[in-house]
Amino acid sequence: MKIDLSGKKALIGGSSGGIGKAIAQQIAASGASITLMARSEDKMQQLIDSFNTSDSQKHQYLVVDFTDFEGYQKVISKYFEQNTVDILVNNTQGPAAGGTLEKHVGDYQKAFDLLFKTVVFTTQLALKQMRSQQWGRIINVASISVKEPLNYLALSNTIRAAVVTWGKSLAIDVAKENITVNNILTGYFDTDRIAQLNAKKAERMGVSESEVRKTMENMVPMKRIGKPEEYGYLATFLASEQASYITGTNIPIDGGLLKSL
Repeated sequence: MKIDLSGKKALIGGSSGGIGKAIAQQIAASGASITLMARSEDKMQQLIDSFNTSDSQKHQYLVVDFTDFEGYQKVISKYFEQNTVDILVNNTQGPAAGGTLEKHVGDYQKAFDLLFKTVVFTTQLALKQMRSQQWGRIINVASISVKEPLNYLALSNTIRAAVVTWGKSLAIDVAKENITVNNILTGYFDTDRIAQLNAKKAERMGVSESEVRKTMENMVPMKRIGKPEEYGYLATFLASEQASYITGTNIPIDGGLLKSL
C-alpha cells in the first residue's frame, strides 16, 4: 500500500520537534504541502529546508504560542483568510506536570485554553473548506492518560479527556461529509517532553534519570519507548484516503501499555 497525499495541504501543530515534527516529516514525504505551527522559527525553517518539493509542494510555517490564546487566535485567523487545509493535526505542548492537590482553578483554566480552546477554534476555521469540498481529515493528538490517568499529569488527564469526547461528537456530526475525526492516544515516546518529565520525576524520587527511563521501558510490554517516526506512520495513514472509513476512534499507540480495552 502506497500512501499518496499529493495535492493535499496539511496544518500541523507543535511541529518543530517531537511527535509533531515526525508527523510533518511523514505527511510531507507522502506528497502533501505542510504548514508548521510552533514557537521556534529556527527549528521550523530547518525542517522546511529538509522537505521534498519535487511534487509541487509548498511548505510554510506559523510562529505561534499556544499558551497565549488571544494571540494565537489572531495569528491563526489571519492564516485562514488566505489559506485552506485538507488535513488538520491538532497538537500542542503539554501543560506543566503535577497532581490534583498541587493544581488550582487557574491552572485548569490555562490548560483548557492551551489544550481545548486552541483545538476547537482551529478546527472550526478548517472545517469551512473541508465541508465545502466534502473531504477532510482531523487528527487530535491526545494521550493514553484519558483512559488510565497518570496521577502526575492531572491537567493533561482532565483536559485531553474533554478533547477526545469533543472529537467523538464532531466525528458524528461531519461523517456524512466525508470528513473523519480521530484521536490518537499517545503512550511513551522518545521526545524532549518525556525527557523533561523523567528529569522531574527523578529529582522528586532521588534517583537517576536513566533509572526512571528504564522503569518506564519495563512497564511497556514491548520493553522500549516508541520512536517518533512510528507515530508519524499512524497519523499519515489516518490522513489518507485508505482510512476513509475510520472515524470517531481513539487509537492507542503505546507498545501495549494500556491494560484496559
